[in-house]
Amino acid sequence: MFVARRYISFFIITCIAITLPFLRINDTHLFLLSFDKLELHLFFTRFDMQELYLMPFVFIILFLFIFFITTLGGRIWCGWACPQTLFRVVYRDLLCTKILGIYKSTKNKQTSGENVFLKLVSIIIWTAISALIASNFMWYFIPPEDFFNYIKNPAEHKLLIGILTFITTWLVFDIVYLKEKFCVYICPYARIQSTMFDTDTIQVIYDEKRGGKIYNANEKLPRHKPSSDALCTNCEACVKICPTHIDIRKGMQLDCINCLDCVDACTQVMAKFNQPPLISWTSNKALITNTKVKYARFRTIAYCIVLFIAISALFLMSGKKEHMLLNINRTTQLYSVTKSNEVENYYVFLFQNTDKKEHSYYFEVLDSNISIVSPTTPIVIKPGAKQRVVVTLKSHSLNLNDTKDTPINIKVNAFATDEKEKINVKRDTIFIYPKKL
Repeated sequence: MFVARRYISFFIITCIAITLPFLRINDTHLFLLSFDKLELHLFFTRFDMQELYLMPFVFIILFLFIFFITTLGGRIWCGWACPQTLFRVVYRDLLCTKILGIYKSTKNKQTSGENVFLKLVSIIIWTAISALIASNFMWYFIPPEDFFNYIKNPAEHKLLIGILTFITTWLVFDIVYLKEKFCVYICPYARIQSTMFDTDTIQVIYDEKRGGKIYNANEKLPRHKPSSDALCTNCEACVKICPTHIDIRKGMQLDCINCLDCVDACTQVMAKFNQPPLISWTSNKALITNTKVKYARFRTIAYCIVLFIAISALFLMSGKKEHMLLNINRTTQLYSVTKSNEVENYYVFLFQNTDKKEHSYYFEVLDSNISIVSPTTPIVIKPGAKQRVVVTLKSHSLNLNDTKDTPINIKVNAFATDEKEKINVKRDTIFIYPKKL
């Protein structure tokens, strides 16, 4: 039964979604995009926001995976992994049907003898669950260890409380009132999926050759079977169980989310006649030719190759993390000339220690004519901390132009004094000589 497999899938996804934010090693998470601390944690490695060159790879992999799955299995994402579908199953099938008994059976999603009091109870319970879901979502952007401290002082973290309230309210409105209308009318995925289908894409398909053509040209349901040898009994079990309220016998429709509930319903009915189901999860080509679905084909293989390249690039790039960052900015005072006719230039160096331990940082200018006036001692910076340092460089030789200031390119090599070979970065800047006037 596909419904049991879907429930297992939903359970696994829920466990992963809840536990993943808590997976960390030495205060570094498996995945965290921290807007609070302006950090990206990926595979237990901490990256500063200035190192967000990895995020495009993450999004590319995500979208390529969705395209690959759609080409291979149609809207399997919608029916088996989409949070919208998962939440609707929890609210409608588990809470409203199994626990509160508002709906008589999960086999009929078209009508319900709704009790106003029980409906109100279900909304209250779902609001509490939505608050948990909203919190779980925020844990991917605010570490759980910080999140729980923040909500103890809501007056000091009004933005966080506002976002939680908004997400919770939206989930209640979406799941209780919008329902599957979100999938049918709002979700853009339903509109673009058809461009990724081919004749080998797995879909939920009604077999007209065995079941008979149920709909005529005007798409009106006849009162009896269209022919004597047609196997469809018009029991409409597949229609009653459909969460998006469609009749799959009409053919492929954008509203179908590949939940496969109709396949289970038809399987149970046709088993009474010792017949296989008239609705199956297969491809058009496999159904017409009576062959197996062709999974390995040009499009799926191409997606696999591109996915492999993107994932490999992500791992390679994540392995090139810089353990220190340095930004160099010139001050508003460009230069000065000392009494001994030496030219001094002034800079602001912004050091950041992105390593997991404390380091002392210093730098050198890769130009024999330029020397460091200040600072004269290394700068000690704690893990994850930043520090601005005012730097003065001077030149021992004058290179003056009659009419304009003369900039020259110089290279600065900054390093950790205790691990110079491992932790070092080079940055380009300019040194300006004044005009003779």
